[in-house]
Amino acid sequence: MKRLLFFVISIVLLSYGHNASARKQIKGPQQDTLQCAAFSPYVGKLNPNFGAYPSKELINELLDKLVKQTPFRCIMTYGVLNGLDTIFAAAEARHIKVIAILWLDDDTAVNSQSIAKGIEVAKAFPKTIIKLSCGSEVRTRHGNAFDGEITRCIDGLRKAGVTQPVTTIDTWWEWCNRSLTCEHTSFASQVDWIGTNIFPWWENKFSGIHTCTPAEKAAGFHIARLEEIRRTYPGKEVVVTEFGWPNGPEGGTEINLKTGQHCGIANKKNQTLVVQSTFKKLAKKKWSGVVFEAFSENWKTSKEGDFGSYWGICQGEPPYNCTHGLNIH
Repeated sequence: MKRLLFFVISIVLLSYGHNASARKQIKGPQQDTLQCAAFSPYVGKLNPNFGAYPSKELINELLDKLVKQTPFRCIMTYGVLNGLDTIFAAAEARHIKVIAILWLDDDTAVNSQSIAKGIEVAKAFPKTIIKLSCGSEVRTRHGNAFDGEITRCIDGLRKAGVTQPVTTIDTWWEWCNRSLTCEHTSFASQVDWIGTNIFPWWENKFSGIHTCTPAEKAAGFHIARLEEIRRTYPGKEVVVTEFGWPNGPEGGTEINLKTGQHCGIANKKNQTLVVQSTFKKLAKKKWSGVVFEAFSENWKTSKEGDFGSYWGICQGEPPYNCTHGLNIH
């Protein structure tokens, strides 16, 4: 009888242990939900295309400001060369997690340097760098011309034994294979997770499909695009790796090139609305997101017009003050 009782108790304990383990496995992704800010230290007069690089002192100053004035303890970075690799030690010292993008473009020699340095920092900071991306919007800039560079990067990271999950970040339109029915891209089987950038502000200007999304509906637009991608890639973690809204020039708007509509108004109130409402919707679904961006970058006016330097939740000029009282939970 005692042996039978011991056997029954053992089975119950084993069953409980298995169920507890299963519960942990189910709960895991929810605990790893990320609320991050895109971080580039090219503020003030700095320009990534020429001139001086961001100093270690500037990087420390910006991260201190982000920690002190915002709720973000996670950042996404753009590149590992030209001194940007110093970000990772600075982030680790402040207990900030990092999604690190290895910048890829049309110069294969520079891409090789990025891949090599990416492998180096990924191995040096395995607890701080939690995700990696081989490029950002490479297809948006170049079509499929440099798909081989993305694949070379992904393969290089894996052959080197990098343990962090790897993707290539691009717009939702590219992840849907430029199709309204959201079809698979050729990278679907190569990546561990999907990073997608979603900007109704730019859709309002360039798109002939989603032509008019005001700030009040931006969060719903983000969620709708994410749901399409999640249905297309079941089993893959999907992260909105860039979303946001410009805080100026005050009252400025973009006119849709196809319809003439103008539905988005740039100001601080609308930026705060879009950021807070999107993070709250993401939190309810236990999905991760990255707001674009931490600090405004003046150099972006050369490629994005008047609105290019108004995307930061923090100023791009000293004293780098951030939006007060931002509630993202």
